[in-house]
Amino acid sequence: MTVSKTATDALRSSRALRREPADSAGDDSMLQLGELSGLLGYSLKRAQLKVFENFLRCMASLQLTPAQFSVLLLVEKNPGRNQTEIASTLGILRPNFVAMLDNLESRDLCARIRSTNDRRSHILVLTDKGKAVLARAKKLVATKHEARLNEVLGPANHAALLEMLAKLAQEF
Repeated sequence: MTVSKTATDALRSSRALRREPADSAGDDSMLQLGELSGLLGYSLKRAQLKVFENFLRCMASLQLTPAQFSVLLLVEKNPGRNQTEIASTLGILRPNFVAMLDNLESRDLCARIRSTNDRRSHILVLTDKGKAVLARAKKLVATKHEARLNEVLGPANHAALLEMLAKLAQEF
């Protein structure tokens, strides 16, 4: 796997930001990150926060969070699956997921239907409004959010980063 010049330049500039400025004697306005700057987990979290901020700006008109968008996508792509499967796939704790579903249902974006196979379980379906909102959300994600990520990373690094993150998620 190769990393493009853009990624290398970005890495160099991030390293430069971590260095203490030469004339900073007595300047307490900039915190030094120390070992944090070399920790992948810290860098991933900082990147996630920035990416989520951009996502929320892009989705402001639809009032969707990244988690809600993910739920709607999984419900669309996995008809007839129950809420436990969806929550588990996304790594969302049950109490948080129930609250999120309550919100999505109150907005008429999805519905819980008692399973005919297991009366203790509910399957999730998108409402007509949910399908329309999801279609608009997908378009916004593609044309604004992912487009911005491609702009920052470049297509090759975007694909490489997805591959590396998938590897971490599967093997770590």
